[in-house]
Amino acid sequence: MIPFLDLKKINQQHAEELKNACSRVIDSGWYIMGNELKEFEANFVNYTGSRYCLGVANGLDALLLVLRAWKELGKLNAGDEVIVPSNTYIASILAISENDLVPVLVEPDTNTFNLTADSIKKAITPRTRAILPVHLYGQICPMDEIMALANDANLLVLEDCAQSHGATLSGKQAGSWGHAGAFSFYPGKNLGALGDAGAVVTDDADLYSAISALRNYGSHEKYKNIYQGVNSRLDEIQAAMLSVKLNHLDNETEIRRRIANTYLKKINNPHIILPQVIDDKSHVWHLFVVKTKVRKELQSYLDENGIQTLIHYPIPPHKQKAYADWNELSYPISERLHQEVISLPIGSHLTDADIDKIINTINAFLYN
Repeated sequence: MIPFLDLKKINQQHAEELKNACSRVIDSGWYIMGNELKEFEANFVNYTGSRYCLGVANGLDALLLVLRAWKELGKLNAGDEVIVPSNTYIASILAISENDLVPVLVEPDTNTFNLTADSIKKAITPRTRAILPVHLYGQICPMDEIMALANDANLLVLEDCAQSHGATLSGKQAGSWGHAGAFSFYPGKNLGALGDAGAVVTDDADLYSAISALRNYGSHEKYKNIYQGVNSRLDEIQAAMLSVKLNHLDNETEIRRRIANTYLKKINNPHIILPQVIDDKSHVWHLFVVKTKVRKELQSYLDENGIQTLIHYPIPPHKQKAYADWNELSYPISERLHQEVISLPIGSHLTDADIDKIINTINAFLYN
């Protein structure tokens, strides 16, 4: 079986470096808010081109804390509307509703799966205060157009970069376009920790100051709490792991791009619609997602032929029990995408033989 993802094989490539980093942390005797976190934050600032980075416990917390900080700073208030894609993973929406803000679901572009400035503009109301574009599957949204719209309308922009580490548009990295960017380093991400981890990047000194306290029980100084904060700190072990893996991220991205380009050139089955790419640098291929009207049959066929695939995501957010009040709403584009998308294996765990087998098997798929 060709696995969709093989984290053991991926991390084995850097095993010696990872073990040395882990030993360094163990020997230091300092495991929370220490030098490893400071070093990773500095490294990630340099990588993204942002002014500040704050390591937090996970990607959902990164989103939550930005919105929470904007509330503490008086830039958002309970009941304000936040525009978000209707086809995103539910974490993007949870972060909004958890902060007593109102998610406004907007349909994506059918080709790129991302929000567009035009679709956002149609959803703006007098209560709109922020936009949360999601760079889905690894392709950056049209952030130049979105930021122009946001600036004209005086809206905050929080980029959900959970799947887009290293994606660029016009030379600017994902996360550096908006007023803040939120990253997940879940193990399966392009830049994955060996456990849960996340980060916020921003150029805003006030936002940086607020989140640095909020992630640490609302405190900049021990026993002095200025906010009713939370415990969401990126620990030293994961920071050390991430510093190692950040050094290899660009190489991993190039491998993913090579595989994606091969898929794009050689997959020619008429039952499959290949993803549309703005330009090569804008996409880091966290996922290679195709569309097909015969998904169940294709997935069964590939499984029978030893190729594992996954579906991202089978149920749209507005059809989830968690948001039962939305269940009767209709977002036809998202609903169709959730019924048609299927993700093919991609990443450095694949061999050339694996890639050839995937392509040849897909091209041989017949359906009447």
